[in-house]
Amino acid sequence: MSRATVLGFRRDAEGHWVMELGCGHTQHVRHLPPWQNRAWVTTDTGRRAMLGRRVECGWCSTGGNDANEG
Repeated sequence: MSRATVLGFRRDAEGHWVMELGCGHTQHVRHLPPWQNRAWVTTDTGRRAMLGRRVECGWCSTGGNDANEG
């Protein structure tokens, strides 16, 4: 899979957190236990700790060129 740098976070229209990636794509990061366990996204400190990290970008891995929200 392709990796991209986390540049920032924003909320979508429904209030869910969206990661903004250096490749131009975005990725939803929800904390919905037991299916998605991402407690770090619920705090400012947790989100700040992710800035600059490299994460998998599913859109890049599939050859997607649009900055779609995933």
